[in-house]
Amino acid sequence: MSTPTRHLYLAAYDIREDRRRVAALKMLRGYATGGQKSVHEVWLTEAEKRRMLDEIVWLIDDSTDRFFLLRLDPRQRTLTLGVGEAPSDPDFFYVG
Repeated sequence: MSTPTRHLYLAAYDIREDRRRVAALKMLRGYATGGQKSVHEVWLTEAEKRRMLDEIVWLIDDSTDRFFLLRLDPRQRTLTLGVGEAPSDPDFFYVG
């Protein structure tokens, strides 16, 4: 059985209400390998991406909140500032 391919995404949100913002942060940290504040680096298979998008739909108010998921081009060079580390796909993930 082959391992599903993961792709690197940036997930970002702007959520007005504290309770929903905290819930979104907690949910995204379950998928994230890095990031800060409201922008996170996430390595996702197609199934994980669908599950994450299904979860975020229940957490945001589409009249006031915003959520953005951008797949990054793996051919592009990663630039880091300060002591940042280039994103890498780890050998395993714990989601839960």
